[in-house]
Amino acid sequence: MLPYGNISNPAALGLQVRSKRRQDRLTQAELAALAGTGTRFISDLENGKATLELGRVLIVLAALGLNLVVEPRGWQGSSGSVKGLGHAE
Repeated sequence: MLPYGNISNPAALGLQVRSKRRQDRLTQAELAALAGTGTRFISDLENGKATLELGRVLIVLAALGLNLVVEPRGWQGSSGSVKGLGHAE
């Protein structure tokens, strides 16, 4: 079972993608073909490369049957700011 939850950095998203791909018994090449991208892109995504194109990431997530959800952070239980995005605690 996948460890679904909050994604706080590109590496965490990559872990989710890799876990789901393996759960679906797909190779990187098979996922790349489903998503219309290259295997290098899948590898970079799974390895947490921070500069990948968001639109292509969303296409890969859709190919895996995953959704990206944006929710407001609560004041209590929040893990703090997102580094590098200018959010203050």
